[in-house]
Amino acid sequence: MPSMQAAASTADSSPLPLAGLRVVEFSHMVMGPTCGMVLADLGAEVIKVEPIEGDRTRHLLGAGAGFFPLFNRNKKSITIDLRHTEGQAAARKLALSADVVLQNFKPGALAKFGLDYAALCQDNPRLIYVNHTGFLPGPYEHRTALDEVVQMMGGLAYMTGRPGDPLRAGASVNDIMGGMFGAIGAMAALMQRGITGRGQEIDSALFENNVFLVGQHMLQYAITGQPAAPMPERISSWGLYDVFNVKDGEQIFLAAVSDAQWNTFCDALGFADLKADPQLATNNDRVRARGTMLPDLRQRLASRTVAELSELFECNGLPYARIMRPEQLYDDPHLNASGGLVDITLPDGELAGQTVRTTLFPLRMDGQRLGVRLDPPRQGEHTAQLLEGLGYTPAQIQLLRETGAVA
Repeated sequence: MPSMQAAASTADSSPLPLAGLRVVEFSHMVMGPTCGMVLADLGAEVIKVEPIEGDRTRHLLGAGAGFFPLFNRNKKSITIDLRHTEGQAAARKLALSADVVLQNFKPGALAKFGLDYAALCQDNPRLIYVNHTGFLPGPYEHRTALDEVVQMMGGLAYMTGRPGDPLRAGASVNDIMGGMFGAIGAMAALMQRGITGRGQEIDSALFENNVFLVGQHMLQYAITGQPAAPMPERISSWGLYDVFNVKDGEQIFLAAVSDAQWNTFCDALGFADLKADPQLATNNDRVRARGTMLPDLRQRLASRTVAELSELFECNGLPYARIMRPEQLYDDPHLNASGGLVDITLPDGELAGQTVRTTLFPLRMDGQRLGVRLDPPRQGEHTAQLLEGLGYTPAQIQLLRETGAVA
């Protein structure tokens, strides 16, 4: 298993794409931090501005326990009290030193501190400013949004659950993708700034992100006139495309998405009668016969083990998947062999100072994964260093601390 240091040194062997760019991040929770993480992983210096008491996600329990260490690696931390006049001045000086400022607070929240785009661009017209919001401008723009809220109102929960039982997706899909779209917008604006010399303001929104995700189902209705059924009740486009309960209570997903794969499946499993059945000759025939074909297959496969079926499908190039839980992925042979998991040191909580493995950004550049250069920062870890870089003397920094403007 590659260590964090090995991954970092590999990533540092050549300049990362965004090296030399400064990003100042006013954010919390998942959406804004995801945008900052993407830019940080790509090499930008990302400075997370935290309140004096620290980002609240540092100490979340349950499903939120992994938020801070996952989405805040490769960043620096400065703690500033924006309610304090001198804190506002320091934050503004920091923001004006940036190429990109990003935020995900309620509309207008930073304007009262002079940290909105309209105020900052007057002194830095090259600034790129990314807002992460619940909704783009329109009737809903002042509503309070959460990932779960937009999943419910945007059709995703309906599509995920069974009829009459809407169910949110099992990850923060809109928050994470919304942050990614914010990063895409920032990078596009950086390219345009290279041509025009001017920055711009960008808006990325949870609701619109969710609508983009269900756009395929909207188009299905527009084209066919038939509403899309929730995924558990959908009419599959392929005859064999389902989860099967097999020996010892295990489960496995099996698929054959072409006639050639169906023939291979029948040969591998010894189902010569199914291969010869004219009512199962084509994929569309098999889709029409799912009501009788699937019960038959479930009975035939019930005595097989997941290991046996996995080996058969692997050897024959057929699509399959063991049903895995997130914690089991720590032992996934592919992730471990390919360097997809690396060490970080936890900054907070009962396990502060201990090492755990985290997931990397899912791409390679120049044949290398984007590594972890900086552990998730301790609260205010870089405050003095960053203030000195802005021209504050040690005495001035000490005074700011004494007055509570920074910590």
